[in-house]
Amino acid sequence: MPSIDDIINRQFRQWEMRKMEQEEAPPEPLRPMEIVTVSREIGSRGGHFASLLAEKLSYQLVHREIVDAICGSTGYRKRIIASLDEQYRSRLRMIVDTMVFGQAVDHADYTRHLISVVLSMARLGGVVLVGRGGNFILGPQRGFHIRFVCPKEIRVQNLVKYLNLKPPDAAKAVESFDQERRELIRKVFDADIDDPHQYDMVINSAYMDVEHCLEPIITAIKLKFEQLARAGGKTA
Repeated sequence: MPSIDDIINRQFRQWEMRKMEQEEAPPEPLRPMEIVTVSREIGSRGGHFASLLAEKLSYQLVHREIVDAICGSTGYRKRIIASLDEQYRSRLRMIVDTMVFGQAVDHADYTRHLISVVLSMARLGGVVLVGRGGNFILGPQRGFHIRFVCPKEIRVQNLVKYLNLKPPDAAKAVESFDQERRELIRKVFDADIDDPHQYDMVINSAYMDVEHCLEPIITAIKLKFEQLARAGGKTA
């Protein structure tokens, strides 16, 4: 299994090659930010769906550990910004400053790095981002945002089935994860993670296999990106 550094470096190479191709090609119209964010309640199988979606779309799956590794490394942060086109690179700091000082978000250095990295990933495209409040950073006009929910008792059963946890440990994991995610989003973005208006789709996976959600959601993703493209994309 490749390490986090291997995954990051492989994706950087793809972004850098794409930038070189774009610089050599004629200018293109503004395009929508081709990123999908997946928020999920633990045990809802949203994480499994995200991996299937990334494979189906030929996107890179980016989870918390990858985001934190990039945010925590000056070298990685410089490299991802260097992968951006010059026009957007020159505007990125202004966008981040506007979000941090103009909205109710946490002012910690990590938050600034997180916003910058997520916006950069969105601009570079080809990413399925799991967690880290990506939808709150990007907003409805950037990317496509999905949340998976499921009744607690079924989520506990899923953790027992798929992670081989004992029922009491699974119940504790559900409670602690839910509380941690809710508090993080409230602290960093002053928002409610369960607010359905923050997502393009909210999926209750209680009585459906997430595999069966792939095709209709991919259709919805493509339709939204087409609509954003017709509107001139979203670059701010």
